[in-house]
Amino acid sequence: MEQLEGTKRIVIESVQPEIDCGRFPAKRVVGEELVVTADVFADGHDEVKARLLYRHSRRRNWTAVPMEFVGNDRWRGTFTPDAMGRYEYTIEGWVDHFYTWQKGLKKKFEANQDVTVELQIGAQLMEAAAENAKPGQQKRLRKWAEQLRTSQSHAEDVGFATGQDVSELMDACCEKENVTTYDKVLQLDVERQKALFSAWYEFFPRSAAQEAGRHGTFRDCARLLPRIAEMGFDTIYLPPIHPIGRAFRKGKNNAVTSEPGEPGSPWAIGAEEGGHDAILPELGTLEEFRDFVHQAREHGLEIALDFAIQCSPDHPYVKEHPEWFKWRPDGTVQYAENPPKKYQDVLPVNFETEDWPNLWRELRRVLLHWIDQGVFVFRVDNPHTKAFSFWEWVIADIRKDHPQVIFLAEAFTRPRVMERLAKLGFTQSYTYYTWRNSAQEVREYMHELTQTELRDYFRPNFWPNTPDILPYALQEGGEPAHITRVVMAATLSSNYGLYGPVYEFGINNAVPGKEEYYDSEKYEVKHWDWGKLTKIREVITLINKIRKVNPALQTTWNIEFGECDNQAILSYVKWSSDFSNKILVVVNLDPHHTQSGWVKVPLWKLKMASDQQYLVHDLLTERKYTWTGEFNYVELRPHEMPVHVFRLEEANPGMGHDHLDDNWLPNEHRTNE
Repeated sequence: MEQLEGTKRIVIESVQPEIDCGRFPAKRVVGEELVVTADVFADGHDEVKARLLYRHSRRRNWTAVPMEFVGNDRWRGTFTPDAMGRYEYTIEGWVDHFYTWQKGLKKKFEANQDVTVELQIGAQLMEAAAENAKPGQQKRLRKWAEQLRTSQSHAEDVGFATGQDVSELMDACCEKENVTTYDKVLQLDVERQKALFSAWYEFFPRSAAQEAGRHGTFRDCARLLPRIAEMGFDTIYLPPIHPIGRAFRKGKNNAVTSEPGEPGSPWAIGAEEGGHDAILPELGTLEEFRDFVHQAREHGLEIALDFAIQCSPDHPYVKEHPEWFKWRPDGTVQYAENPPKKYQDVLPVNFETEDWPNLWRELRRVLLHWIDQGVFVFRVDNPHTKAFSFWEWVIADIRKDHPQVIFLAEAFTRPRVMERLAKLGFTQSYTYYTWRNSAQEVREYMHELTQTELRDYFRPNFWPNTPDILPYALQEGGEPAHITRVVMAATLSSNYGLYGPVYEFGINNAVPGKEEYYDSEKYEVKHWDWGKLTKIREVITLINKIRKVNPALQTTWNIEFGECDNQAILSYVKWSSDFSNKILVVVNLDPHHTQSGWVKVPLWKLKMASDQQYLVHDLLTERKYTWTGEFNYVELRPHEMPVHVFRLEEANPGMGHDHLDDNWLPNEHRTNE
């Protein structure tokens, strides 16, 4: 009994967010509100109060904010972090005897019972509160207590004692007795805004040369910066820039044997010129790379590097640290496999090595080396094939001194594995969006990402393609599919990326029967017409501009799907936190045929009346229409423009379109109707 606290009557349970019983932190960015809910209750009929406590891990004192009662013993509190780093939060609850007295007093008075004694009890409570109050507050409380003791009008005093002034002062001055604190201090990781809102553009630097037949350099890459910035991207992701092994080098189209002069795969890292901290000589020098990073920042772009923990047979690690690899009985090193696929040019690192502490420290050193060059974003190749414990350690260790660093997990793997990587600290993750094609598949997947516990720790990054993946939707759907898939990626998720320039050129020549690019850039240097203008490129540029000026598209979590009598049409709305910005996206999922139907807009979610008249402004074509109510007709011709991105605005009485039937027009022919 000595260990029990018999006077504490509050129960606190079912706290959210609480990731794996508090084992892992939730995630937010600076300025993004955290909503904390919990069941807080006590025995009997006494009134309960609760508050949320939070602090940055570098601050000593807690900040307390009142929680509001939601219903059915559920309470809700919020706070908005204002700095990067680790936060802590917990919950307190207590019995509020004065509020209990107020409610009882009011009920008894309304039942025509004598409340003389109840007023005396209230006076005692006020006098007790005065003992802890400031001088000015003491005077008011004691005056009120005397008023209740000498009550001349019970009606007036009951109204006064249950009023706002008394309630607020008593809440501030009453000592909170027998407070119960939740038995866990929960964690919150707060990152910079780019963790939540970003647009990635991937290209191979060796293919950046303007002249055919020449290997690209960082100087060539720098000449592309204005083009990529003009398209509206903020992050450039480069596949590995390190020396490429010569042993077992892959040839064109993943041929087992390469021909003379073939460059090999950049993911076969390491040669006599160096390893993970070295640069492929054909690309340039370390100084030229730093200059490229600096020029990118001047254009509002960040460089993201690939962190691929694997080695070619020529990597210096193989000779210097043979214990970091698995050796076969015949004396050869085990190369990477994903049966039936074989990667003879790549050796996986053995994370079960007895020398794991030195391996971990070396990999951290590599990350810090590139951070020193100005790189604060890393796309991590296949993190699910490396030890979970390593990622938890290295990400936390890096962020202690470099909280601005972002890690994107390229983990197209099983759901639980992807989720674990996110819990361990990865900022963002590739997703299954690439293979979600039907309206029902998209709705179910977005519900999973935004309406379950994943919302608190898993940030999706939607990619319609990668150098490894040419999905059937793009193979079969041509230009319309490329437009719908990129617009959906950019509007469903606030983080998205694409592999270009093949995407903007609509290249979709696949290995027969596979979701792979034929003549893949992974195995050869390409020459692109970087000045080429395409409809896909124009739409990409437009959607990136639309995202930047519409706050509704700058978070993933605010989405509600509409209904349509045609399953080939998908619609959804997004909105800003203050509802000043409202976006409706309508997509024709059929890349071959015109589709039409009646779309039901979820106006209730946008805080709009069901019979309201409003303007829909198509931000892709600049056409405007007046709609009324929830149901409105749409028609989308895929070879003209297969998607609408509407901004909902105040209705203009001069516009009276009953339905949409518009054509996609180039910039020079666009007019407002």
